[in-house]
Amino acid sequence: MDEIYVSTDIESDGPVPGLYSMLSFGSAAFRKNKKIVSTFSANLKCLPRARKDPETMKWWESQKKGWAACRKNLQNPKKAMQEYFQWIDKLPGKPVFVAYPASFDFNFINWYFIKFIGKNPFSYLALDIKSYAMALLKKPFYKVTKNAMPKKWFDKNQRSHVALEDAIEQGELFCNILAENSKRDS
Repeated sequence: MDEIYVSTDIESDGPVPGLYSMLSFGSAAFRKNKKIVSTFSANLKCLPRARKDPETMKWWESQKKGWAACRKNLQNPKKAMQEYFQWIDKLPGKPVFVAYPASFDFNFINWYFIKFIGKNPFSYLALDIKSYAMALLKKPFYKVTKNAMPKKWFDKNQRSHVALEDAIEQGELFCNILAENSKRDS
């Protein structure tokens, strides 16, 4: 079974799940040839009794487009995670969670899956784009930034902080890095 790379981006009102809420998430399922198979996104109601991190909320003040987008058509988190689980289950391949940075986005997705579904279709596995680029570029982790990556890896680089738009942008980046790695192997 082929792998399907599920590029995922989340937006939140704080640094960790549970204490703070995931406001929005978007996923774009890619084949390795950069073809998008399907997309999924949801804006979520905040968790009861969750806080809002003052630093994060100050940052959101400078992100008007992203904030407006993630506060429309709010869904119950449990319903959204059930629909997301079903969407992943119907993908034509083995899903691989991909993000930039995976440690942040996966943390929220995993917590919400466990909290509302009881299991995570990605298991406990996540592929971090920055780490993958680090290996290819043979540079120290903190020197691997998007500005230090080859321009040819980017179709566009306009993070909007609209979860699905960012998921698509980082999925394209991942597929371009994957293609570069394949060329080096041939």
